[in-house]
Amino acid sequence: MKRLGKILALFLALCLCVSLNVASLSRVGSRGEEVRAIQAYLKDKGYYNGSVDGIYGTATKNAVIKFQKDKGLSADGIAGDKTLSAMGIASDGTFGGYSSADLELLARTISAEARGETYMGQVAVGAVILNRIEHPSFPDTLAGVVYQKGAFSCLDDGQFYEPIADSAYKAARDAINGLDPSGGAIYYYNPKTATNKWIRSRPVIVTIGRHVFCE
Repeated sequence: MKRLGKILALFLALCLCVSLNVASLSRVGSRGEEVRAIQAYLKDKGYYNGSVDGIYGTATKNAVIKFQKDKGLSADGIAGDKTLSAMGIASDGTFGGYSSADLELLARTISAEARGETYMGQVAVGAVILNRIEHPSFPDTLAGVVYQKGAFSCLDDGQFYEPIADSAYKAARDAINGLDPSGGAIYYYNPKTATNKWIRSRPVIVTIGRHVFCE
């Protein structure tokens, strides 16, 4: 009887592990940060046109299937380890150490600050934001940098709350992945509108579109 009890306990434990593994896979009905990361990636790559809302519905499933087919993966519409790995998403739903919420915040700021700029101009703005996180003169979190008082005019003029341009998601991902057209800049400004004499005194690194990027 004791042996039977041990076998039964082992069986139940295995069942629990299997159920936990299945539950950890993002599929129809799943919600959360990992789903947002999946949606953001698929939207960036043109597979998904819906909202990045963290809700795994039919549209997200169909987008995952299309992606899986293109990558030669089992097209079951479930974002398991192989699918997530092909997307470059860690098992905790992060992009290069940044959460999907961080990605969306960066994309929103890029969209608001660089609307109408070239793609590289958008990436450069994203790179400046990330460069500030690593610089001792600025907050050490993405949210801290973006919401620092007076840092970005888009928070004051309402542009921050406008719909996010699709290109801004890709620009945010490229900036997170290390692309930096700004050359390591921590400031930028539009010389046609900037009135601050101090910002104009900063050493210029490069000019991209309407923005001057500087140290």
